[in-house]
Amino acid sequence: MTYHVFITWRELKCRQSAHALKDPRAWSRTMSENTGGGASADESGEVSQNVVIRPAVPTDQARVRNIVDAAYRPYIARIGKRPGPMDEDYGALIERGDVFVAQEGDTVVGLAVLLDDRDALLLDNVAVAPERHGRGLGRRLVGFAEDEARRRGRRMVRLYTNEAMVENAALYARLGFVETHRATQNGFRRIFMEKTL
Repeated sequence: MTYHVFITWRELKCRQSAHALKDPRAWSRTMSENTGGGASADESGEVSQNVVIRPAVPTDQARVRNIVDAAYRPYIARIGKRPGPMDEDYGALIERGDVFVAQEGDTVVGLAVLLDDRDALLLDNVAVAPERHGRGLGRRLVGFAEDEARRRGRRMVRLYTNEAMVENAALYARLGFVETHRATQNGFRRIFMEKTL
């Protein structure tokens, strides 16, 4: 099995010429050994080996927004309002190097927003294009977040999900995350979870 390791957007800007930035395939270094996370399968199937995870670039912004909109729109009725990720400034998050995208061929099919959070890495958002659900891509993005936390010297990944998103909370629990507390934050009832690496 092949895994891909990526440098951050900030590192990329420092290391690459403007010409190289136009070709996302030039960013990855392929490693033949397991880096601790990577591809995994859920009950429905396996992630395509053609999926790579890389730092998002400004030209990904529209696709990132479309994936987030499609992934979270079904929860509006359950929550009673737009979920928080639907109103994020993805342009700013991409510019800061906080967004990583899963790309299959030439198509972005998922994303993770990763933020430094004191001694941990905050997995602020995971979204998968609806047509790619059930293939283990969400698990792979969570595994990537764990690998990125280790790379940054963090020993924990934290996340939160809306109480109404019970499927997400159950998935995170199966992946080893433990609920720490529940609270209302920014008008949303949230479940806070963490995983020690």
